[in-house]
Amino acid sequence: MEKLQLKDFLQYKFLSGLEFAPGGEHAAFVTHESNYEENCYNSNIWLLERKSKNIRRLTGLDAEKSFVWLDKDNILFKADRDKKITKKTEEGEPWSSWYVLNIHGGEAQKYMDIPMTVFSLKVIDADTFAILAEYDKRGIDLRALKDAERVAAVEEIKEAKDYEVLDEIPFWSNGEGFTNQKRKRLYIWRKGEGTLTPVSGENFYVRYWTCVEGKILYVGCEFHGKLQQTSGIFRYDVESQKETVLLEDKDYMVEFAEFLGEDVICGLASGERYGLNENPKFYLLKDGKPSLLKDYDAGLGNSVGSDCRYGGGKDFRVVSRKLYFPITSHKSSFVHSIDEKGKETCYTDDKGSVDCYDAADDEIIFVGMRDNRLQELYAAKEGKIERISSFNEEFFVKKTVVKPEPLNITNDGAEIEGWVLTPADYDPGKKYPAILDIHGGPKTAYGETFFHEMQVWANMGYFVFFCNPRGSDGKGDAFADIRGKYGTIDYDDLMKFTDAVLAKYPAIDSGRLGVTGGSYGGYMTNWIIGHTDRFKCAASQRSIANWISKFGTTDIGYYFNADQNQSTPWINHDKLWWHSPMKYADQVKTPTLFIHSEQDYRCWLAEGIQMFTSLRYHGVEARLCMFRGENHELSRSGKPKHRIRRLEEITNWFEKYLK
Repeated sequence: MEKLQLKDFLQYKFLSGLEFAPGGEHAAFVTHESNYEENCYNSNIWLLERKSKNIRRLTGLDAEKSFVWLDKDNILFKADRDKKITKKTEEGEPWSSWYVLNIHGGEAQKYMDIPMTVFSLKVIDADTFAILAEYDKRGIDLRALKDAERVAAVEEIKEAKDYEVLDEIPFWSNGEGFTNQKRKRLYIWRKGEGTLTPVSGENFYVRYWTCVEGKILYVGCEFHGKLQQTSGIFRYDVESQKETVLLEDKDYMVEFAEFLGEDVICGLASGERYGLNENPKFYLLKDGKPSLLKDYDAGLGNSVGSDCRYGGGKDFRVVSRKLYFPITSHKSSFVHSIDEKGKETCYTDDKGSVDCYDAADDEIIFVGMRDNRLQELYAAKEGKIERISSFNEEFFVKKTVVKPEPLNITNDGAEIEGWVLTPADYDPGKKYPAILDIHGGPKTAYGETFFHEMQVWANMGYFVFFCNPRGSDGKGDAFADIRGKYGTIDYDDLMKFTDAVLAKYPAIDSGRLGVTGGSYGGYMTNWIIGHTDRFKCAASQRSIANWISKFGTTDIGYYFNADQNQSTPWINHDKLWWHSPMKYADQVKTPTLFIHSEQDYRCWLAEGIQMFTSLRYHGVEARLCMFRGENHELSRSGKPKHRIRRLEEITNWFEKYLK
């Protein structure tokens, strides 16, 4: 077996966007692969024949990142292939070009040009589409201008790029840039007429939407000045152009809303007991009021971490009067369904993650990570799960992949699930360095999924250990609730877990321990180095240093910080400072690497800079590597060269101090 190498990541295939065609005879999905030379990802659409399980590629231009089914034989996808349209968009005129491809053969043909920047599209009929698009209240509409008037307007748009005027919060969003006075807005697009009809208002922010048989169901809120976290649920009839308020925007955070026959099923959380991270419960909307269908205390969605995904898929689907949805429980994610009587069914087993899926009749097709493998396609039917693709099989067969060894502890009555990767060439008679890796969130979870960075370090001769401290997902609201406790019980869990790892594996050299983590894991790394010297070095990624500055500078700070710390700078300034790692920076002795992205608006660059400056001010060895053109998702969807450089920086830091 060959040792897994750091740059093997460039050969991985990532799968996303799995969707059955109407009728369920075929399914399509997208593959993504790193293009190191051009520093991007090559994406193509593939077809799965459901009965035979044969798989073949439909597109080959490496730029088809998503699609929708026009009908059972034709796929629509967005592409930039028209030079005239490209020139218009470069001048500041928003357009989205869509092409149609028959799955049985032939070349893709231009189907329509929509004069908006389209985020998502749903088919009503061959001529009518519901779209979610960007609406800029301050934008200049070039489409109505010609000749000298247009030239002047184009110059005005260019000039405006030098300025940002802010008058609401959030004014920027991670991965989207500056969003001030911009809205995700719903429209009806009629291809034949070339007309756009607004559905939602110009100040309305759409958070979730679906469309079935000419009826649109959408979730969101109108906001002026400050975006709130509660949402309403609305139904729009395309034919009559009538809107109905199904749930007023005042009491609930709405996770989703879907048609379930004549009813609407939704996930609602009041936040009264557990704040922003409270798990939603299932409700049916009847006569303008939510009726509880099932009390629920599991995390909806897949929050089992990995650094080997690119792209996503739809979480909530209705098939045969059942709502299908993913949940995270302990170390795995699953596909469940619930019917209108509250009966729940599980379709997958406890062997890893379900990254995206679709359902047809009695069968689930899903993209997942199972048995320590990278992503593949699987079919689940009648309790049996079958792997039906081999996109990444060579890495499992040819490379050394270390299996995580479970190690659970109990601390303060709470069970903490954890795992250890032993070095690939493990010899119990030798001594090895070790790395504690802390997940983000905090409401996410580690499991037994493939993690490239951890496998690389294990193949280089490190122990790697990781766990789900209190605050993590998968074990209910009470376990995940660490509001007002950041850096206390979670820190204690991590240190007790570290003690248990050292006790079980005496081959670990306790004088050569490293620690790393990103986002919340970066916060905890910053916290750890200010409270113990047991780690010889640290690598803090996209971190938090100062809850006070983060409150006023990040896209979620004004509500997330207040909720998670149970305070604001005006209610209890001292509490925010007490939980800030920067407060303890004068006690740090640990050499620390900081990784941050210039466009990370979730944990802004200022957080990394403050902690880096604090350490250098007090004479501690520190290094900050900042990535331009990247955001909070650097380690998960950053450009290939940047992802390689990031992992090289961290690995070299560990090699320097631990070996």
